[in-house]
Amino acid sequence: MRTRTPPGLQVLRTVVIADDESSMRLLVHATIESDDYRVVEAADGAEAWAMVQQHKPALVLLDVQMPERSGLEVLRLIKADPGLAATRVILLTAKAQETDIESGLIAGADFYLTKPFSPLDLLTRVEEALQL
Repeated sequence: MRTRTPPGLQVLRTVVIADDESSMRLLVHATIESDDYRVVEAADGAEAWAMVQQHKPALVLLDVQMPERSGLEVLRLIKADPGLAATRVILLTAKAQETDIESGLIAGADFYLTKPFSPLDLLTRVEEALQL
């Protein structure tokens, strides 16, 4: 269940959504949109990395398979940057093999969700990641 921060206490946390499928970005954006988050979108891995560097988000939702840079590459860049150490990452991907999931978690993902996913499950993971 979503709670809203009283207007006087508003602190917007930035969330970056990176997926090369516009329909998936739209679905994720609509699912997690709230008064507590400022959501920005990236259409490929290079744009995602640029957005992460520019916005210093609290959370990044990454597709694993994207052009320019993969989600795993972006995840490794985030985890290697001391200035982004507090950034939480959720991988959203069709890659559902045990080895894929293991690779994502070893690379530093906080959560790994496979497509198709339940919007409620996504929202729960987003809220959990932002509370860590």
